Amino acid sequence: QVQLVESGGGLVQAGGSLRLSCAASGSIFSINAMGWYRQAPGKQRELVAAITSGGSTNYADSVKGRFTISRDNAKNTLYLQMNSLKPEDTAVYYCAASLVADGVALDSWGQGTQVTVSS
Repeated sequence: QVQLVESGGGLVQAGGSLRLSCAASGSIFSINAMGWYRQAPGKQRELVAAITSGGSTNYADSVKGRFTISRDNAKNTLYLQMNSLKPEDTAVYYCAASLVADGVALDSWGQGTQVTVSS
């Protein structure tokens, strides 16, 4: 069984910073792409940032220049450094991974972590 566990969310003032982490555990053979998504109340879940196993990244236009995605392949851990936070960044943030575990390719999701940015 594969688990993705996010941490690092919380309440921060506008202009502040947070760093999210997502640790993957279980019978993982390999992890390909990983990403951060977010869902604000009443809105659809959207991609925030993604990173391949080789380190190539892409970002939503709304976070470019403010957020940085990274990963530690040795630790099966994904990070999201969020700077210059805005109230519109308030959402539940989810990590996701495309991986191979127990001989099966699957997409796995974390349970989410709340980020609240006050104005």
